[in-house]
Amino acid sequence: MGSAVHDLSGEVPAILFVDDEPASRKWFALEFGDEFRVVTAGGADEALAILGARSGEFGVLVTDYRMPERDGMKLLRTVQRDFRHVIRLLATAYAEKDVAIAAVNQGKVLRILEKPLDGEATREALREALAQHRTQAVERVVNEGRVAALREALGFLAHELNTPLATVRGYVGSVAARHIAPGPQTPPGMAQFREEYPGELVAALERAERRALYCQSLVSTFVQSARDAYPDAVPQSITASSLVEALLDEFPFEENERSWVVLDVRQDFRLPGRRDLLYLVLCTLAKNALLALRGRAQPRLVLEVDRDAQGAAGRRAWIRVRDNGPGIPPEVLAKLTREPVTTRAGSGGSGMGLMFCQRVMQALSGAIEVHSTVDEGTLVTLFFQPVGSTPG
Repeated sequence: MGSAVHDLSGEVPAILFVDDEPASRKWFALEFGDEFRVVTAGGADEALAILGARSGEFGVLVTDYRMPERDGMKLLRTVQRDFRHVIRLLATAYAEKDVAIAAVNQGKVLRILEKPLDGEATREALREALAQHRTQAVERVVNEGRVAALREALGFLAHELNTPLATVRGYVGSVAARHIAPGPQTPPGMAQFREEYPGELVAALERAERRALYCQSLVSTFVQSARDAYPDAVPQSITASSLVEALLDEFPFEENERSWVVLDVRQDFRLPGRRDLLYLVLCTLAKNALLALRGRAQPRLVLEVDRDAQGAAGRRAWIRVRDNGPGIPPEVLAKLTREPVTTRAGSGGSGMGLMFCQRVMQALSGAIEVHSTVDEGTLVTLFFQPVGSTPG
């Protein structure tokens, strides 16, 4: 006897057998009840009532073809439409070609069983149907996970794009407001603008360009997330130093903010999982640190890449983001990765950023730790299980 197939909850899905003949229902329950959990129904209406009340219990439907009032084909079509997770089999003594074709095309049956049912052949068909039910259940969970991750990334992306796009709009609007209407002496093809100081408008356009490029990089990241959401997609994997260098190249630093940042690569490593989501995580941490550093004397932001020594027990690798900003109050720090709390509500902060970072790291079997001392600064560490060896 083969082992019963369990669903994702660990419980064996039931089999619903539908036949208008009481003797047939009794035989089926006795014959297969030793291996499977069997529930019987005397007709299509009774079967649909059972499924309507307890559809989550059932993985397989086996129905007779010839039944009064509503035949098995009509039942199969309804189940295929309303209870798609249930694998369907048709039992019939009338194995005409048109019945078989309709069962496959309309009822989407896995198998057609010829009556009188053969015990061993039917048992194998039930095992196959339950195995397919489990496979489809796993696929649904995986796909739901992909959709949830994609939805979360989309929401986070929208939040991250809002501020730089508003800034771009502000810079462009400021430049447009300085335009001087052409006069009779204005040469053709020349536009004139007012400036409060030399180079003001060029600097504004450069800042707008940097933010537009940053938005473009975030959108590219989301596109990669969408591609990775497809089955069999191979996630991109890069080194930690490459990820940090990409951030330094693409992030829209204000004024002299780039000079605050120091990159310290001690031991490089290959990142597990998705480059795109990790890039969003790093952008979030860098943005938070830079905002905290504004107005501080001698601001400094250190991005550190390192790993434990080869062969060390429980070997881990990390990216650290360390700043000498004002720090985070203890009451906020205690909730930071668990609740949407923020110290920047007045400037558009939602508190969702670190929660997003936490979920990404958990999905990679990693961790995020935040340590902070008021008036001294904040240290955020992303811990990873490194993948293989890093190319030299």
